[in-house]
Amino acid sequence: MHMTGADGAALRAALRELRTELGVPTQFPAPVLAEAEQAVRAPRLPDLDATDLPLFTIDPPASRDLDQAMHLAKRAGGGGYRVHYAIADVAAFVTPGGALDAEAHRRVTTLYFPDGRIPLHPPVLSEGAASLLPGQTCPALLWRFDLDSAGRVETTEVRRALVRSRAKLDYDGVQQTIDSRTAEEPVALLRDIGRLRETLEQERGGVSLNVPEQEIVAQNGSYTLAYRAPLPADGWNAQISLMAGMAAAELMLAAGTGVLRTLPSAPDGAVGRLRRTAAALRIDWPHHMPYAELVRSLDPHLPAHAAFLQECTALLRGAGYTVFTGGRAPDPLLHAAVAAPYAHCTAPLRRLVDRYAGELCVAAAAGVAPPEWATDALDALPQRMADGSRLANTAERECVDLVEAALLKDHVGETFEATVIDVKEHEPLVGTVHLEEPAVVGRVESPSARLPLGDRIRVRLTEADPGTSKILFAPA
Repeated sequence: MHMTGADGAALRAALRELRTELGVPTQFPAPVLAEAEQAVRAPRLPDLDATDLPLFTIDPPASRDLDQAMHLAKRAGGGGYRVHYAIADVAAFVTPGGALDAEAHRRVTTLYFPDGRIPLHPPVLSEGAASLLPGQTCPALLWRFDLDSAGRVETTEVRRALVRSRAKLDYDGVQQTIDSRTAEEPVALLRDIGRLRETLEQERGGVSLNVPEQEIVAQNGSYTLAYRAPLPADGWNAQISLMAGMAAAELMLAAGTGVLRTLPSAPDGAVGRLRRTAAALRIDWPHHMPYAELVRSLDPHLPAHAAFLQECTALLRGAGYTVFTGGRAPDPLLHAAVAAPYAHCTAPLRRLVDRYAGELCVAAAAGVAPPEWATDALDALPQRMADGSRLANTAERECVDLVEAALLKDHVGETFEATVIDVKEHEPLVGTVHLEEPAVVGRVESPSARLPLGDRIRVRLTEADPGTSKILFAPA
């Protein structure tokens, strides 16, 4: 959820108050900042120099915490592709057991608010020396994948190297140049490789959810909410990250020590509820059609499809981390949405666990034992990540509620066109509506009549209180 050109002083004040209520650390302690400054002056640099590789990054235009850079090429001779994928080497700056390390374990993950982010690491690192900014030489974990002509990984390598990105690209620009056929080959190949990887995802039964993002947009001196549907380039870029995460899992499994991102299969009850939601939203879901195939057929630009994709995120609940050591088989093993073993390893500037997964992968690829600082922390990582993820999810949910309440506070009593997208199974008078304009999802309570799941209805706003982050509708 992002603020786009919106001033909203009152909203920003409310967001500051929310951060206080959640106990979010907005400042770094002085010892942490001092250690970060020292690390910038004397990082642990690798011997391998790969700065001749013309890497590029793809991120939102305002981003400066750039975790990944890539270079894509066709393989000479036998066909296929070569993918170089550089991941920021945070371990080159963070000393195990030091102040920076302790603070990262306290924060766990970067937290995102509509008016900014609370970083995992001090900006001098996350937006400076450790970030893969264009023109900057910095340490990285450099992955190399050789793919066959169908996009399958044939060989994988990862080792530390000095890298230098050449260009900071954004999704809109990449999509435009690819569509207009003006993209240079390293960028143009993102579509070719991305589509091949999407086909492989489909074959193994995996699924990626293209859920639209909510944006706070300036409008006539005020602001409103709108949705941004993901571009194909978003998905192609995500496929490169997924490929690295799957390769990381394979490396750690082969070495017998690692940490996987896991997700159990959705229970029958959750899938059944999703089928009822699809029927209510008039989305055709034949009984023989797998869930993943249905999701791939949806268009996130359509309101009903966007609402359904949002509901699909319920099937991702239960995701966690599984640690394994000593060669024992991890349980659980798979990530149900990826449909394969998978690891978080591509966002170490923004997520604590990725630094450890990256370190274990470098050791596994070199055939050496991982350092003790990485293995000693493994057992505590799943719970620490769960606590951090819980705070991040709470912050996101509270931000959405607050922004929607602030947006609608002057419209109590007005009516809106909406679709009923959810009805509580045991409380048929209580449900959720998706407004057509503005892009708000809120609670609706009917005084007597059962709510018509999937129907378009008119609703009246009965409550909008930014102080309690609450909005409430009733059938008009």
